[in-house]
Amino acid sequence: MSRIVAIVGRPNVGKSTLFNRFVESRKAIVDDVSGVTRDRIYGKCTWNGADFSVIDTGGYVINSDDVFEEQIRKQVHLALDEADVILFVVDVETGITDLDEAMAMILRRSDKKVVLVVNKVDNHLRLADAQEFYALGLGEIYPVSSMTGSGTGEVLDSVVEMLPPMAEEDSEESLPRLTVVGRPNVGKSSFINALIGEERNIVTDIAGTTRDAIHTRYNKFGHDFIIVDTAGLRKRAKVKEDLEFYSVLRSVRTIEESDVCLLMLDAERGIEAQDLSIFNLILKNKKGVVLLINKWDLVEKDNSTLNRFRKEIEERIAPFTDVPMVFISAMTKQRIHKALETAMQVYHNRKRKIKTSELNEVMLQAIENYPPPAWKGKFIKIKYCTQLPSQAPGFVFFANLPQYIREPYKRYLENQIREKFDFSGVPLQIFFRQK
Repeated sequence: MSRIVAIVGRPNVGKSTLFNRFVESRKAIVDDVSGVTRDRIYGKCTWNGADFSVIDTGGYVINSDDVFEEQIRKQVHLALDEADVILFVVDVETGITDLDEAMAMILRRSDKKVVLVVNKVDNHLRLADAQEFYALGLGEIYPVSSMTGSGTGEVLDSVVEMLPPMAEEDSEESLPRLTVVGRPNVGKSSFINALIGEERNIVTDIAGTTRDAIHTRYNKFGHDFIIVDTAGLRKRAKVKEDLEFYSVLRSVRTIEESDVCLLMLDAERGIEAQDLSIFNLILKNKKGVVLLINKWDLVEKDNSTLNRFRKEIEERIAPFTDVPMVFISAMTKQRIHKALETAMQVYHNRKRKIKTSELNEVMLQAIENYPPPAWKGKFIKIKYCTQLPSQAPGFVFFANLPQYIREPYKRYLENQIREKFDFSGVPLQIFFRQK
């Protein structure tokens, strides 16, 4: 059983700053604009040898017609249901507000253990002002400054005492990491919600709803991995808000940390320039890739539609066309499990190691069948090849004149490796070295 601590409170009281301090990273986006955090952000915290998960939630609001704020309310209640301990964060600068009282009433009615954190207490005058929060009826108060870290140690001491005993659990560090990426509003969050069977990520028709990278562990049907939802990546010229810039930056960083990227396309719009930019970013980082063509249920089809669509995509992503494509609908759950199976196959392809003897047996025969063309009257001979001990598959060929081997022959060797061994969805690196 995992041990979970949820950070809740009204907007702009410093929940995300506190979260970042606990998990010792800038995982949650922090901005002076209220409503920045929209989904539940998960992180790991270790304190005095105790490990637990921390959830950052959006600011709690009531009586609002805003579509995001209605969804944030739902997310806060989901976090309350999941958590073992609640950190209720209030702001000493503004004192007790109606929203604080409404939230305190919800917490008093629940059977959860609550730690009342009074934030922004960074001098003795504010320490005196913090005493008024005893009026919320939630017991002991913990004055802190999430910006400087003052008082956070006492909060963590209290949290660790309240947590249930630690149960044995598999480490998540070694689990495969699948990242769902794509342009804004192609259905990334809907896809993950359909997979896990709950509204884990907020879904609206408005592009840019997801701003942080959301991590979820998936452990069903024989699969066990971390799946990550990211903010939609859009053209640099269209990234105007500071906030959105950080979201895009976080998506790029998430791609760097993943094993396989599921690049989602919109079937109604086809593959566009921005999709190609993301595709090339995945290749640059040497990650496995699966193309998910979403909203396939909305496309009018005949007998040749699928093949025509597949051919158009292959023409745009050439020369790397050995990429699995799965035509899905997140809304109707069509082929979503096929997408997972394909992604895991690509993950295993990326980890594949070929014995040197087996590789030479196959590749030296291919080289003999079609030797490298002579260059400037010099004949090139490749004598030996081996796979490099790297994270992403890489192969080195030893030749007498490696500097004269041209790009077309390099592609020939890559195609031969792909033909003999299954590296579908995985970018390969080919190097030539002096014998």
